[in-house]
Amino acid sequence: IVPVCLHTQKTYYLLLVLQDCEGPQALCDLCLSQVCCSLDTLCSTQTDGSMCLSWAPLLPQEMADQLLHKMAARGILNDTTVGIFRNCRELRLRRATIRCCPVSLKAFLLALCPHRLQELDASWVSGGLTGANIISGLASNPECRSSLQRLSLDGLNLAWESLWGDGGTHVGFSSLQALRKLSLANTDLTDNVLEDVCSLPQLESLDISCSAVSKLTPLLDCKNTLRSLIAHHLRQLDMPPAGLLFVFSQLHALRHLDFSDDHLTLDDSDGSGGDEATRQLLEGSPDVLPSLVSLDISGWKRITEAAVRAFVESRSGLVFLGLLATGTSSCDVLCTQKNLKVAGEANEDQVCEALRRYRGRECFTREALVHLNNLVSGIDKPRPDMLKLVLSGMQSHPNSLHVHLVATACVFNLTTQDLAQALPVGLLSSTVTQLLYTMKTFPGHQQVSIFVTMCSTLCSWFRYLAARLVINWLSSHEDPTLQRMTVAVISLLVAKQVFPVYFLQFDFWQLNTPRASVSQQLLAVVQQKAMVGVLDSTLKFALSALWNLTDEMPTAARNFIECQGLELYEEVLESYYGEPSVQQKLLGLMNNIAEVEELQPDLLDEDLLEHILRLLQDSQVEVGVRYFAGGVLAQLASRPEAWTLSDELLGTIRKQLHAQKIFLKSRHTFSSCQHFRSFHPFCPLLQTCQPSGVQLWAVWAIHLVCSQNSKIKSLLCFPHVGGFIRSAY
Repeated sequence: IVPVCLHTQKTYYLLLVLQDCEGPQALCDLCLSQVCCSLDTLCSTQTDGSMCLSWAPLLPQEMADQLLHKMAARGILNDTTVGIFRNCRELRLRRATIRCCPVSLKAFLLALCPHRLQELDASWVSGGLTGANIISGLASNPECRSSLQRLSLDGLNLAWESLWGDGGTHVGFSSLQALRKLSLANTDLTDNVLEDVCSLPQLESLDISCSAVSKLTPLLDCKNTLRSLIAHHLRQLDMPPAGLLFVFSQLHALRHLDFSDDHLTLDDSDGSGGDEATRQLLEGSPDVLPSLVSLDISGWKRITEAAVRAFVESRSGLVFLGLLATGTSSCDVLCTQKNLKVAGEANEDQVCEALRRYRGRECFTREALVHLNNLVSGIDKPRPDMLKLVLSGMQSHPNSLHVHLVATACVFNLTTQDLAQALPVGLLSSTVTQLLYTMKTFPGHQQVSIFVTMCSTLCSWFRYLAARLVINWLSSHEDPTLQRMTVAVISLLVAKQVFPVYFLQFDFWQLNTPRASVSQQLLAVVQQKAMVGVLDSTLKFALSALWNLTDEMPTAARNFIECQGLELYEEVLESYYGEPSVQQKLLGLMNNIAEVEELQPDLLDEDLLEHILRLLQDSQVEVGVRYFAGGVLAQLASRPEAWTLSDELLGTIRKQLHAQKIFLKSRHTFSSCQHFRSFHPFCPLLQTCQPSGVQLWAVWAIHLVCSQNSKIKSLLCFPHVGGFIRSAY
C-alpha cells in the first residue's frame, strides 16, 4: 500500500509539506492519509457490505493502530470501513479507537473483539453500541480478558442490567482482570457498578466524572492500587464532608486527585458538602493522602487563600494545583513554588495551563478563554502557542456556542494586524478551517458571525470565502450596530493589498446573495444613510469598500454604473458638499470610472462636471477633495476625441487644471492617495501630447503617492520619474 501511495501522490505530499513551515509531516502519516482517501480503490466489498482490503502486506502492529486512529480522526470509520480490520493476520490491533464513530454491535464484534487489544477508546461512539455490549464483547475473547489494560467508555449508556451471560454468569468490568486505567465520565455509572469496577485487582486510574455516583465508599476496595482519581462534577454525590474526607484519607497510593466542580451549574445553596470537604482537605494534615502530588479543586467557591497557602506549604512535592474559578489563584504562596504548575486566572501561565488541562471540559474551557481574551487584547507579538490552545478548545467543543463565541474573539486578537504573517502556515490553515466550521455551525448567531469575519483577515486565501460569508450575512440582517460592523469588515477585507487578485480570479463583484449583489447591498447602505443626511462610520466604510472594489477593476466599475450607483453618487456629492471625508471617497470612485475609457461617456454630464469643476476651483475646499476633482477632470480632458459636451466646457476644464497652483506649490499629503495600487492610470496623462494641466495633475498625483508610501519612495530616484517630478517643481 505504502509504495503505491508514494508513487501516485507526489504532488499531494509536496503541498502538505510546504503547507506547514514548522516541519514536514512524517512519511508514514502521509501514506496513511492517502490510504484513507483511497479505500474505495484498495478494497473490495464483502457480502454484508463491509470493506475488505483486496491485498495487504503484513503491516507492523503499530501501523495498523495508526491506520485505525487516522480513519477515526478523519471521520470515515463506520460499519463499512471498519470491516478491513476483520483481517487479524495482516492488520493486528493493540491500541484501538472508535471514538465518536458510528459503529454497531455487529461490526464491533467482528472487527475489533478478535484482536488481542491492550487499549480501547470507545468514548461517545454512536450506532447503538452500549457499555454492556463492549464489555461483554471484549470478555468473549479470552486474550482480551488478560491483555486489555486501558478502556474508555466516556459518554456511553452502560446498560448495566444487561451485563450478564446466557447462564446468569456475570460478565461485568471485573471480567477484565488486567484493566489498569478505566474512564467512565459522562455515563450512567451507579454505586453498584462502581463496586464492580473497584473490585479490579490492578486498577490504577479511574475517571467517574459527571456520573450518577452518590457514594465513594467503594473506592476503599482499591485503596492500595488506585493512583489517580478523577471525580469532576459528581452531580448526585450525597456524602457528608467527614465521610468524603475519610474515603480520601484511606487512598494511600493516590497521587492525583481531581475533585473539581462545574461552578457554572451551581447556585449558592449547592455543593456545600464538597466545599467543606475540600476546605478540610486543604487545611488538614499532610498525613492525609501522603503520596499526593496533584490536586484539582477548580470550581469550588468557598475555599480561601489561607487554606490554599496552608496546603501548599505543607506539600513540598506538589507539582500541580487546579484553582480556576475559585478566586484563590492569586495567592502569593503560589509564586514561590518554582516546580508548581497552577491552572487559574491570575496570569498568562495559569490561563494557558487551564486550557491545556481542561480541554475536554466546556465550563472550564469557556472560563479560561474569557481570561485569555483579556490577556491578548492589544497583544503585539505573535503567540502561536496560545492560538493552538484556542483552536484545541474549539475543536473539543464543536457545538458549544459560548466556547466558540469567546474563542473567535481570542483568534481575532491573536491574528489581527500583522500578527498572522508571523504564524506558521499550517497553523493558519487549521485556524481557517475551524473558523469556517464555526460560521457553518452557528449561521444565525450575530456575534459569532462578526468575530469570524473579522478574523478572516488572517490569511489571504481565506478572504474570498470570508467575503462570501459576510456579504450573505449582511443581506439578512438590518440591525444598525451589526450593519456597521459587517460593512466595516467588508471594507477591511477589500482594503488588503492582495485581495483584488482574488476578485479578479473569482469575479467577486458579481457574487450574489439571495437578495442582491454586492454592489446593490453596499449602495443600499449609502442610500439609506444619505436619505436622512447621516454621517457615520457605516456610511464611510461603505463608501471606502465601493471605492477600493472599483480601483483598476473595469468589471466592478461597470457593475457600479449598472446598479445606478453614479446617479446616487451625484446626489450625495451635492448633499455632502461640506464633508471632505465623504467627498474624497465619492470622487475617488469617479476617478476609477474615469480611468476606464469605455466608461468615460457615463461621466460626461454637464451638471456633474460643472459641480466637480467648482470643487477644483474652491480654495476653501480641502486639498484632498480638489486632488480627486482634478483627477476626474484630467482623465476626461485627456481624450478630446471622446468628448461629447461643449468645446467651451472642455477649454475651461483644461484652463483651470493648468491654473491650479496647488499642483506646483502644495506639499500637502492625505491618506486617501494610498488607495492607488499602481501608476498605470497616470501614464497616459504624462504624454507630451497632453494638455499641460493634465500633465501637471499626473505629476502631482505620482509625487503624493510616492511621498507617503515608504515602499515606493525609491521611485523618486528613477530618472524618468523622479527627474520629471523635480523639473516640474
